[in-house]
Amino acid sequence: MAKVGAQRAAELTGKSKSTIQRSMNNGKLSYELDSNNRRLIDVSELERVFGLEPQGNTKSMEATQHSIEAELKKAADMLEMERMKMKVKALEDQLDTAETTIEDLKGQRDQWQKQAQQVLITSQYSQKQAEELKAELKEREEKARKRREEMLQERMKRLQGQNQNQKQQEEQASSAFDFGGLWKKLKGDKAA
Repeated sequence: MAKVGAQRAAELTGKSKSTIQRSMNNGKLSYELDSNNRRLIDVSELERVFGLEPQGNTKSMEATQHSIEAELKKAADMLEMERMKMKVKALEDQLDTAETTIEDLKGQRDQWQKQAQQVLITSQYSQKQAEELKAELKEREEKARKRREEMLQERMKRLQGQNQNQKQQEEQASSAFDFGGLWKKLKGDKAA
């Protein structure tokens, strides 16, 4: 059973503290020494020697028990409160970390958007330049084609002109030749 000190033994038995101590000193009541050299009495030994007070004992033990239970409940509540405070602190730290991460991500997102807009503007400008260059190349090809056609027409005219000149020369040469041969014939006929 439980062991109690002299004061508590007096409360349980209804005797005075000095009576309990005298009984321990003369050997009527057995006891044990704890680590602090305090004398402790087993409750069953008190009951054997003096008997326990039924009403007062029960009430005081219940009061003590209620007091102990209240202290234990209070301690448990304090522990729970401290645990909750630690949990709230951890959650607040976690929330701060999450908010910092969100701010960093927003900053990165804004930078990516700026880069994307710059790339888009650059690609639109490049596309416009490419379209202008394409139109310029088409225009050059058109001019080159017209120049080739003009040159071909000039050559054709020159060739036609040369062909006409050559025909005229051939006609003249053939007619001069015929005239020369004719002239000779005529002279030869007259001489004969």
